[in-house]
Amino acid sequence: MTGFGRGSARAGDTTFTVEIRTLNHRFVEWMLHLPHELGEWEERLRQRLGRALARGRVEVWVTVSGRAWPKTVRVDKQLAAAYWQAAQALAAELNTETGVTPGFLLTLPEVVQVEEEQVDLEAWWPACAAALEEALAQVLAMRAREGKALAADLRERALNLRQLHTALEREAAQVPRLYRDRLKERLATLEVAGGIDELRLAQEVALLADRADVTEELVRLASHLDQLVQALAGEGPVGRRLEFLLQEANREVNTIGAKAQGLSLGQLVVECKAELEKMREQVQNIE
Repeated sequence: MTGFGRGSARAGDTTFTVEIRTLNHRFVEWMLHLPHELGEWEERLRQRLGRALARGRVEVWVTVSGRAWPKTVRVDKQLAAAYWQAAQALAAELNTETGVTPGFLLTLPEVVQVEEEQVDLEAWWPACAAALEEALAQVLAMRAREGKALAADLRERALNLRQLHTALEREAAQVPRLYRDRLKERLATLEVAGGIDELRLAQEVALLADRADVTEELVRLASHLDQLVQALAGEGPVGRRLEFLLQEANREVNTIGAKAQGLSLGQLVVECKAELEKMREQVQNIE
């Protein structure tokens, strides 16, 4: 599910800002962007986020502003003096002015070195963690609102599937009669000596009806739909469980469709598959 959050906190003269964005993704994928000086925090951040976000593409930016990493400028005076002496010697040899200034000497290689002072990262972590929690709370709130809307849509579609299941049961009960009428119509077009053998007709109808029997599939489909509704009413991550249940429900509907070719069940099967496909697309966005 999608979400966005932003948090900030201070540690002395340093301000930490954390931004989190989550996008729909079937699995969990991490994209952490933070200054290289804070690289050792990456696993710590990932673990905290992993306890709250189990699915989606998660992008995190950590920025630092203020007097974050104090720097010290060191001048190699001996090297600068050596450059100066070399310039003076060259100028004397060429009988000209050197024009060398202290500012120019500072631009020469290795004269100036900028060194970062050592920083106690552990002393900074509470501020970064506070910014992270603020951003994460906003993300979770946004995802929760989206989740409620998705759950409402899925419950409505589950209700439609239950109604279709009832219609499938009703039509399945008519299969023996449909086969009997179809066989009688076909035999009526033929000249059968001695008329129609009702016992033989009953046997053929029973054989065809047994091949097209979908009772077991309907029972399993009903069970999957019940579990689907229960999962939607539960707490915690349910996305993968819903995916599995929809996959199994679709398997039963496909079997019913294969057995019911040419029967009135066919249209109901098409409607069931359409609802299941819509639900499958939605469930991929649910944690």
